Amino acid sequence: MPSAATRPQSAQSADTAQSADIALQRIAQELAREPSAALAQLRALLADNPQSVYARQLQAVALRLLARVPEALAVLEPLVREHPGFAEAQYELGLSLRALGRLAESAEALRRAVTLRGDFAPAWKSLGDALLALDKTDEGEAALGQFAALTARDPQLRRALQALQQGQLALAEQLSRDYLKRRPADVTAIRLLAELGLKLGRYADAEKLLSRCLELAPDFLLARYNYTFALIRLGRHAQALDQLQRLLSAEPDNPNYLILKGATLVRLARNDEALAIYEQLLAQSDAQPQVQLSYGHTLKTVGRQAEAVTAYRRAAALDPELGEAWWSLANLKTVKFDDADAAAMRDRLARPAKSVEQRAQLLFALGKACEDAEQHEESFRHYADGNHLRRGTLHYSAQENAERTDAAIELFTPEFFAARADQGCSASDPIFILGLPRSGSTLVEQILASHSQIEGTMELPDVIAMARRLGGRRDMREASRYPGVLAELSPAQWRELGEEYLERTRVQRRGKPFFIDKMPNNFAHIGFIHQMLPNAKIIDARRHPIACCFSNFKQHFARGQRFSYDLEELGHYYRDYLRLMDHFEAVLPGRVLRVQYEDTVADLEGQVQRLLDYCGLPFEQACVDFHNNKRAVHTASSEQVRQPVYRDGLSQFRPFVPQLQPLIEALGQEVMARYPL
Repeated sequence: MPSAATRPQSAQSADTAQSADIALQRIAQELAREPSAALAQLRALLADNPQSVYARQLQAVALRLLARVPEALAVLEPLVREHPGFAEAQYELGLSLRALGRLAESAEALRRAVTLRGDFAPAWKSLGDALLALDKTDEGEAALGQFAALTARDPQLRRALQALQQGQLALAEQLSRDYLKRRPADVTAIRLLAELGLKLGRYADAEKLLSRCLELAPDFLLARYNYTFALIRLGRHAQALDQLQRLLSAEPDNPNYLILKGATLVRLARNDEALAIYEQLLAQSDAQPQVQLSYGHTLKTVGRQAEAVTAYRRAAALDPELGEAWWSLANLKTVKFDDADAAAMRDRLARPAKSVEQRAQLLFALGKACEDAEQHEESFRHYADGNHLRRGTLHYSAQENAERTDAAIELFTPEFFAARADQGCSASDPIFILGLPRSGSTLVEQILASHSQIEGTMELPDVIAMARRLGGRRDMREASRYPGVLAELSPAQWRELGEEYLERTRVQRRGKPFFIDKMPNNFAHIGFIHQMLPNAKIIDARRHPIACCFSNFKQHFARGQRFSYDLEELGHYYRDYLRLMDHFEAVLPGRVLRVQYEDTVADLEGQVQRLLDYCGLPFEQACVDFHNNKRAVHTASSEQVRQPVYRDGLSQFRPFVPQLQPLIEALGQEVMARYPL
């Protein structure tokens, strides 16, 4: 065999190219384990062949793994210009941009990668993560679904995943259940069925499926992310945080995990830690509108209003279509929009919106801007348009709500409570503040949380979650066994339920003798609360029906409060609330303390004394000076309760009375006679 020196030049070139390819394959296999050594070898290869596309791409990977991301970009940007069809380089560009916090640009590079190579599964996964971090939930889930479909081997399972992506939920469920009969331990199918549960609101079912999935495949990150989401929906935030820690151990720089961790820490009242995460992400790049939003929300919660405003305005500037940024400014309640703000919102509304929700939020914000300018007719028109859009996305039945109220009144009789006297958990720690949203409940909470013996928390979801579990309803289409099922519970079960509630809420407490649960919607569960915790305090925060309902009509709620987007439905809901509260006053006289917002504004000190007498606590001046309390406040009234008594809410509805006639008619003569205009 002739030596290389005597062989034809073409043969020598082929040998050299083949040797380089073998070397590159070896380097690629060792890259993650030894990036420094790989980088040195790649530089040696590039010295001989500086135009090697694959070597340049691997060089960028090595630089990113060594946290030298700007250098990686310096390699990648000319590479993708010269070779725009090289999907792997686009993918690596997406990962490098993500590492710098440039999520929108990252998503665009990853889109190019999957467009060039539709079967590029890792790129679909990264694209899904980036889109979710950008709050593009539907697109993100679709990308993750494509990733799952590409990694599924069985044709039936691929069809099920495709059906899920196409919104054919019933078909996807049937296909995945049939598949699981054949292969009950297939984790991809189990996760698919759980994702269907999440989409249908079957959070408990999804949590069980995903727990099983992770027992079988602990490293299945997509399933663990879904599991985290299920835990959050179930209000189990401490467990969700544990799962996020595991996700971040596998992918420390995943922005979606970091953003979700920040939001979870806020729910656990660990606001300083959440702020540190957002500041870390923004230090990489402040051009992240969703991170700016989350940062603003947390700054608002801890009372740093000026910084929150800056964050919200930065988010609006970065993403002109982001209605949530404008609504977040409006939702501070104390920020007054000027003409330039109103013009900017009108301009955005003149363009197509990326989602119904973003457009609705812009409409609510513009309604607030016009109200600030005393342009009441235009203001109401924008509020009405925003409510109409929001209502169209929700299932709510005023008739069903009336039937639930009837069922509670029928069940919770004097005889029901007499037969169960001395049952339940004897703890007296909880103080429930309930009623309708926007009724002054945050003011009552702030007054009581200023007492040295009372812990302020937030709107805790635990009573509602426990009631939902007892009802056994898998989704909104099924009938619930609650509250009728409560008649079947034994004394031991009532005690266990009270103890469960205390255990579920323990994570929110910091050692004071009493704590507040300020979930307004708990008014529907007074009978349940009284029976499982007979020594708990229950306070009904009430406000004039027109003022309260109109304040709800102006509010874009993040979740829940489905009754609030139609004036007639609001009126019927308030009537049902009054019916139920009147009933409990009759069957449990004196059990619930009613605090009227208008009375608190008129006689703050007298109402403070009344509240503390009911709670069995001594008077403290700090409760009157509640606005000096620096505690975190999570509700829409957060800035209002950091001022002395907020009087503006007494009459804000009056210029809108002509437009509020459907509400007044729905409330009816009896309610209006009790609460005249």
